[in-house]
Amino acid sequence: MSQRTRDENTEKASEQLFRKYDTPEKIASAPLKKIEKLIKPSGFYKTKAKRIREVSKIINKKYGGKVPADFDKLLALPGVGRKTANCVLVYGFGKKAIPVDTHVHRISNRLGIVKTKTPEQTELKLTKTVPKKYWLMYNELFVRFGQSMCRPIGPKCDICHLTNLCEHYGRTKK
Repeated sequence: MSQRTRDENTEKASEQLFRKYDTPEKIASAPLKKIEKLIKPSGFYKTKAKRIREVSKIINKKYGGKVPADFDKLLALPGVGRKTANCVLVYGFGKKAIPVDTHVHRISNRLGIVKTKTPEQTELKLTKTVPKKYWLMYNELFVRFGQSMCRPIGPKCDICHLTNLCEHYGRTKK
């Protein structure tokens, strides 16, 4: 649901959906129009509602109503990419992974932790350079930092405490 959607809208839509339908079985049998109405804050809700119901049906049929805790099985679900699969592993199962969204990709490159062109390249590089004990918190910290401080447009470099480590600041502000 989070694709091309602000986090607060995703949270609202998710909360509304799961309050009404709290299992894949319930979602799979829910009327499409009801799912659409519940997830409307997420944007592109008609397309997303179809996909959510489709995935719920697969989870019921193939995995007995339990979301798989395996990266490859998650990736095999329609519409599930690397970021989503890693988010499910981290936030749903407490497994070590690094979900890479636009914030994680941008900030990791700005700070010079990686030098990559795509979020997938960033994820693969980070899993080789960031110690595993930090993986669970990496996404959450970088997303918050990216929303409040190191924004894509108008980063708050003048009040940031990381400028001495930041390659982006060194290139653009000095």
